[in-house]
Amino acid sequence: MTARLVIIMGPSGCGKSRIAGALAKAMAAPMLEGDDFHPPANRAKMTAGEPLTDGDRAGWIDAMLGAIAEREEPLVVLACSALTRYVQDRLRAVPGRETCFVLLDAPRDTLAARMTSRQGHFMPVSLLDSQLEALETPAGAIRVDAEQPVSAIVQQIATALEH
Repeated sequence: MTARLVIIMGPSGCGKSRIAGALAKAMAAPMLEGDDFHPPANRAKMTAGEPLTDGDRAGWIDAMLGAIAEREEPLVVLACSALTRYVQDRLRAVPGRETCFVLLDAPRDTLAARMTSRQGHFMPVSLLDSQLEALETPAGAIRVDAEQPVSAIVQQIATALEH
């Protein structure tokens, strides 16, 4: 069986962390939270309403790649925005793992409402439009309606991963 990295991706507010956690639990796999790997400078920049550049993202990606490489389990689930081709291509480079992207789709209004309602997150709603503009859907990505119940989303992803 080929080792696999499943990346739950999309803009802020789409439910990446919640879905990645539920999928990891359902598939008995470890879940890594991409936000945990941002250096303080990236968090400060985003908190100030400034979008990250690929240069800002390099160290963040390297940290995620290191954590993924340390995992021996056949399946790892990563919650990560992975909005740009640069990030996607770097994450595909994990040695010995097949990478699968799952894009959580939701309308802008839903994303904004979710972002506004959460407490203590560093990503301001003011960056939502820049995230939507930066979003590049990877070829072969599994696209899922993020407005469905969590259980339905997890089932849809699990079924797609089986095929």
